[in-house]
Amino acid sequence: MPPTVRHTVVDSPYEPLTLVAVDGVLSRIHMTGQRHRPPEETFGEPDPRPFGEAIRQLDAYFAGELTEFDLPLRLVGTEFQLRVWEELRRIPYGETRTYGELAELLGNPGASRAVGLANGKNPVSVIVPCHRVIGAGGGLTGYGGGLDRKQRLLAFESGRDSTLF
Repeated sequence: MPPTVRHTVVDSPYEPLTLVAVDGVLSRIHMTGQRHRPPEETFGEPDPRPFGEAIRQLDAYFAGELTEFDLPLRLVGTEFQLRVWEELRRIPYGETRTYGELAELLGNPGASRAVGLANGKNPVSVIVPCHRVIGAGGGLTGYGGGLDRKQRLLAFESGRDSTLF
């Protein structure tokens, strides 16, 4: 039997977010205009029921009341991508890591480019905080949701911008 895919759209300070669940478990979050956003026909039927806790936690995060998400996720990727995404979840709120630092944590210091590619394919932005990864010199580098959104998320988490706008 094929998996059941459902989606809902929620408001955020970054325009609407599309949440996608497979068999009732959050598997993707897409921003409007996001790079690597799949076609909408892959989002399944609209149905907000699988997303209650995800929506509650996203609302709390955007209100500045939540710094760490605690949600089951159904992530699909290569073994390396899954390891990178797991490491992203370990980056504390308000902190950043470089691609090179993540590569070292994964036991492969020469893999910073591969870490960057895996980071760019993160299917659950915000919750798996790929926005917390920066370039070696401390500068902002690619973000699937756009550098402006990345900059605003980092400013919000560091307390420099409480409005996200």
